[in-house]
Amino acid sequence: MKQHVDSLKPFPLRPAHQVMKLDRLGAFHQTRLSFMRAVMRRLKRDSWTFECPIWRINEKGEGVAVYLAKGPKRTYSMVCFAHDLDPAQRSDRVIAEAWDTTFALHDGVISEEDIERLSHNVPKQEAGRCLDSELVLSRANKSVRLFEYVVDRLASGEQPDQETLDKVGYLMRTTAVYGNGKLGMADRDRISDREEMLGPFRAEMLAVWLIRTFVSDYVEQMAKYRSPETAVKLDPEIRRSLGVGNSTGLGMAPFLVNHPILLHSWIHARETALARVRALPDMNMVDLAHYEKHLECAFQSLERWHTDDERQTGKVEKLKADLEKLRAKPLDDFLGFDQPWDAIYRWGEAELSLEGQEILVSLLLEPHGTEIDDLASVMYAEENDNFRIDGSLCVSDMLSTLEEHYAWALDVDYNAHPNSVYFWYVSEEKLEPRLGSRADEPGSDLEQPLSIGRDAARLYQDLTISKPEETVGSFLLRHPEHRLLARRVQLTQRYPYAEIHDNLIGEDLLPVDLLRCKLSFFGATRFDPRSDRWVRITMFQNAPYPHELSSMNEDDWAYPLVEPPEFKSEFKPETKSACQGES
Repeated sequence: MKQHVDSLKPFPLRPAHQVMKLDRLGAFHQTRLSFMRAVMRRLKRDSWTFECPIWRINEKGEGVAVYLAKGPKRTYSMVCFAHDLDPAQRSDRVIAEAWDTTFALHDGVISEEDIERLSHNVPKQEAGRCLDSELVLSRANKSVRLFEYVVDRLASGEQPDQETLDKVGYLMRTTAVYGNGKLGMADRDRISDREEMLGPFRAEMLAVWLIRTFVSDYVEQMAKYRSPETAVKLDPEIRRSLGVGNSTGLGMAPFLVNHPILLHSWIHARETALARVRALPDMNMVDLAHYEKHLECAFQSLERWHTDDERQTGKVEKLKADLEKLRAKPLDDFLGFDQPWDAIYRWGEAELSLEGQEILVSLLLEPHGTEIDDLASVMYAEENDNFRIDGSLCVSDMLSTLEEHYAWALDVDYNAHPNSVYFWYVSEEKLEPRLGSRADEPGSDLEQPLSIGRDAARLYQDLTISKPEETVGSFLLRHPEHRLLARRVQLTQRYPYAEIHDNLIGEDLLPVDLLRCKLSFFGATRFDPRSDRWVRITMFQNAPYPHELSSMNEDDWAYPLVEPPEFKSEFKPETKSACQGES
């Protein structure tokens, strides 16, 4: 019998000074609460149906296709444009102007008039314009050699080699997934009260999942065109092993800093989920088996995690060693504890690397959907409601809050070179965030306010030479340059996970850690850094396709099981693998 969360004694959450360090945030893995998995659960629970009423792709690979996602109350149309792209124009960079495919998620059943309108704008992306009937805009390029390899194999009547596919994991990768009002699309507020959109990035995740479907249909169609008599479709399991790639760079990095309450919401939900599991008084047989199976899944998935990045390769090797330790540790050793799941976590905290500790968090959450899945629908924030600064507080109050929540920033000498190496700015050409070298590049006078630690220290310094009884409002009239930090300081009293506890302009900064943190909440896997400033990932790999959703497990795809594990504990219930979908 599952333990109801309301009957559990409150369990302390991990403190912000432990969780909010960049090296730990940069070791996060997907969990049950990740946005991709939450979307899949919602679609399955509400019995959504899908169809492709329009497919007009010619032999050159050009044309349009439309997929309809039909829910209990409304329908969304995924409009997919395919282009015969000159290879010289193919680029992962955000400044590209042409792509193999471009996409728009339209609110409602799309008309021919709207398809015509979008055909003149969506392929132009940032040079085009949408209406508020569009929710998401995206573009993707082929992984050319692999795409052509799959077309050739299918056209000849053969399946592509799984090992060859696993080296990449996708046939196309997106270079942007835009939403929330960009380029004329609907603002988030327009759809935020819809049940299927409760939670962050729901429309974007739905769009990427449907892009994956289009790509698989597209490669099969191109094989059919190439050899109508011999072409075959992808084997369902091979097809399922293909995700959608994504290339993400510095443009995403400042998001977590610029949305402090939303960041708190994400982290708080994750930490609350972990605390609920650690508070459980016992292990039942089903949950224990579920955990063991996912541990084996996680270990086997490392064989498919390919990267040329030296730092990430080292982290993956440590992770392999950590999972070997977990596999070798008998779970029976923890059964005598009052809170056995907490005992496993505490053992991991002492024995494992940060990568190992954070994948253990993911594994501990896996068996406990009943206790934690409700948290996925509250990972949002009404940031405008917290904009006002309380000017009636005293300077002494703000000093105390700074000393409590910003101690990590106050003792740093930001005049010393190692602590003030970089500055953040917005590029004039693409209006995208960039990172400049203070010593080598001009533009520091246009620095964006992302150096929270330095600015907190400056605020603290000016507060210490002010009268303790002076009001914050009066102080800010004299020092308006501190308004941003004053607001953030007041927020941390209610939202302790709102700040990243590291220097974001120091020489040790690795922006890829910011990317990894955000993408883990999306549900990304197979992080492949191409530098310390951009990364490739895989999304929805091994997930069911729309036509499979009603008959398969919608949630047990994050760690695919290659071979059945051998159980180490005394509990060996006769249950189907938690890592394999039911067919």
